[in-house]
Amino acid sequence: MSRVFSGIQPTGEPHIGNYFGAMRNYVRLGEQYGKQSLYCVVDLHAITNPAASDPRYLAARTFDMAVANFAVGLDPSQVTFFVQSHVPEHQELAWIFTCLTPVGELERMTQYKDKTAQLESVPAGLLMYPALMAADILLYKAGVVPVGEDQTQHIELTREIARKFNHHFGETFPEPQAVYNKEALRIPGVDGHGKMSKSKGETSTLGILEPLDSVWQKLRVAPTDPARVRRTDPGNPDVCLIFDYHKLFSDLPTIELVNVECRRAGIGCVDCKKKLMEGVTAHLTPIQERAEELRADPSYVRDALAQGAQEARAIAAPVMEEVREKVGFLKV
Repeated sequence: MSRVFSGIQPTGEPHIGNYFGAMRNYVRLGEQYGKQSLYCVVDLHAITNPAASDPRYLAARTFDMAVANFAVGLDPSQVTFFVQSHVPEHQELAWIFTCLTPVGELERMTQYKDKTAQLESVPAGLLMYPALMAADILLYKAGVVPVGEDQTQHIELTREIARKFNHHFGETFPEPQAVYNKEALRIPGVDGHGKMSKSKGETSTLGILEPLDSVWQKLRVAPTDPARVRRTDPGNPDVCLIFDYHKLFSDLPTIELVNVECRRAGIGCVDCKKKLMEGVTAHLTPIQERAEELRADPSYVRDALAQGAQEARAIAAPVMEEVREKVGFLKV
């Protein structure tokens, strides 16, 4: 059975985009692959982002990301869950891949272009980000990688790096396949401007551990169909992000009711949002209650991360031994 690998950044509060786009997929694949599924909080990637690498918050955010994953149903006794920096082989393999990867290949990455356009000074680590991501995946010879659609280009580069290493040093790494969560490829931001993203700040996101009062305040003022000016105007749910959220949180009868009543002005936007909030509350309350239980017992979370790192290193160490030998490093 192929191994599964995916990482999630601790750059801010986990939001519903993370949840529907990745975290629920982790739980599903974990039930299918068991200990052959490896997930990690990629804190080394986080420090490539100057706005997210504040050392006062990095450890706490890393811990909170583990709490969030466990709260949504990921069982650390059934999968391998760990923190990236706790397994130093990630950095060692990343350096080898960096030396194999042309700068031009890294510079053409769309995410690199997008992020550098927002920075006055570009850290070299941001350019090398895809080489580290390739190391994350190939260190465990993973064949299945659950990712968001925005990571497709990075997975293609990972496959290219695997081919290049295999060509130069002998067959070593498989070429991994991306697996997408078809149910939620692109969750819109609550501000109505593109994809929900932590990089856009809290005004764009609905946190899965965010107080429900705060979630409601964001939904209450969230944009709807711009053509629906008055309560009596018919609306078009197909262009309304609130209807997109209904598809995630509401049951089928509610979705069908909103779809029909909005089009004939039988329901107003505020009432529609209140119905959505019912689904949000039902969905997030048990997650938030579980998170509170985990925060009350931090030793459980820390022990789980330590165990996960031990399990990950048991796989990573022999792979790096193989890589060192093939690259030609002198043995001790």
